[in-house]
Amino acid sequence: METKVQKREQWRNKREYFLAVAGSVVGFGNVWRFPYLCYKNGGGAFLLPYCFFAMFVGVPVFLLESVIGQYTQEGAITCWRKICPLGEGIGYAFIVIQLFSRLYTIIIAWSLFYLGSSFSAPLPWATCNNTWNTEHIVNWTGNWTYESVTKSSFSEFWERRVLGMSAGLEEVGKVSWELVLCLLASWAGLYFCIWKGIRTTGKVVYFTALFPYVMLAILLVRGLTLPGAWQGLVFYLYPDPSRLLNLQVWMAACSQVLFSYGLAAGSLTVMGSYNKASNNIYKESLWLCALNSGTSFVAGFAVFSALGFIAHQQGVPIDMVTESGPGLAFIAYPQAAAMMPLSQLWAVCFFIMLILLAVDTLFAGIETITSTVIDMFPGQMRRPWHRELFLLFFCFSVFLIQLPLTTEGGVYQFQLIDYYGANGACLLFLCLAECVAVSWAFGVDQMCDAVEEMVGQRPCLLFKLCWRYITPLICLVCFICSFLDYQPLTSKWGYVYPAWAYGLGWAMALSSIVVVPICGICKVCRTEGSLRQVGAVILLQFPRGLEEPGMVTTESYGHMLI
Repeated sequence: METKVQKREQWRNKREYFLAVAGSVVGFGNVWRFPYLCYKNGGGAFLLPYCFFAMFVGVPVFLLESVIGQYTQEGAITCWRKICPLGEGIGYAFIVIQLFSRLYTIIIAWSLFYLGSSFSAPLPWATCNNTWNTEHIVNWTGNWTYESVTKSSFSEFWERRVLGMSAGLEEVGKVSWELVLCLLASWAGLYFCIWKGIRTTGKVVYFTALFPYVMLAILLVRGLTLPGAWQGLVFYLYPDPSRLLNLQVWMAACSQVLFSYGLAAGSLTVMGSYNKASNNIYKESLWLCALNSGTSFVAGFAVFSALGFIAHQQGVPIDMVTESGPGLAFIAYPQAAAMMPLSQLWAVCFFIMLILLAVDTLFAGIETITSTVIDMFPGQMRRPWHRELFLLFFCFSVFLIQLPLTTEGGVYQFQLIDYYGANGACLLFLCLAECVAVSWAFGVDQMCDAVEEMVGQRPCLLFKLCWRYITPLICLVCFICSFLDYQPLTSKWGYVYPAWAYGLGWAMALSSIVVVPICGICKVCRTEGSLRQVGAVILLQFPRGLEEPGMVTTESYGHMLI
């Protein structure tokens, strides 16, 4: 008896799609990266380059990727077989980006470690009499100036208790079994969020996508009522127009838009592919973009009100207590929580929010990989339990690969992969490639027709111009500038990476870029016929309509080449 092959699923309603995409694009970058970049790069003036890139790169590419998914009803790789076969390498590059992005599962492990520690009274990072503390530590309750401090209790908890940092990348050190258990719990949670596909994902997002906003609202109200909050908000938004003359400010804004909008990662395409063909993807994409940018802006008020409170309590300038990335999440905010009444409550709220933000983004990425593989091999992967077994194998394999991140040298590995693995230059190249493939191979008019056929409304002229001219030009210029403005990875701990580490980093950075031309060359070499016939078949603009495009050969298409 032949085993029944399951049909491709769809979202049960529009809310599930909206919440799933909202959860996948609203993540760490909105909470810790945008506020810091805004403060560091001109305050309110930073909003000008941010809005520029959001309007001409973020929103157009967001809409384009979502439309591709809904129109083709395929995953991140197979969708290009219907849009532009020569661009199939773009889909493979998306998967490479997603594989590097699995790195951030370790952040859930760190957050779980902090969450478990938040139930202790007093908070362990607020005291100096612990086994991991050194003689150079200074208690946060003292009256001190920042310059006199060697290490704070918050820094030592992060560096010596959670990370157990070694001297560098070469010293791997021993494994932290507490972090291993937290990492295992993280992967187990991610697995059960999506193990049944969008049947479980659609239910999970009602909690994981909405609850972080509840936590953010609570932390925002609490932060704004703290003494010194106004000082933090002034530092956050005080405009410095002179910073707009700095190329790094514009590159930082471009990079922030790429990461926070979830572009060039395949998730938007996969999430859109589970929509019904008549879903108003045009309107929902615009709302999702507005929600994403709005969350980034509001999160800055919650973060910098807390930082202003720290500066007020310690009598130091706010720029002395501010840093980006993990330091903002795992040093600065725990420090603020320790200074508040009911410190355990605020610490628990913050790390629950952080965990849920990460879970949404990460399980969307895993769903992207899984759905793409299933769409490539539907006959085998859509049989009962095949999806679950593949997902279990994938999650356990990546968990084993990530075990070095739980060692004493793990944070140096994290920094290296984070800096090079899926950097802004890679995303810019892929945004450029997909705009060119859609606008110049598939046809921008045909894509506008597809939108009209699905939602009954054509995209405005601005989107058509962006897809064909403006966005590719901006991506090309920024891609070139990213190399002209290249800064080697440096560590805030004074560690200098060895030369071989930079070579490994460049190999990771180029791995997602070279996939595109390699796949294109392979496609040309495997297609039979004359060079003219090969080009016509590969760059073929498929028939309009939502029906499945037919397979076209050089013989059936040859009469059209005359």
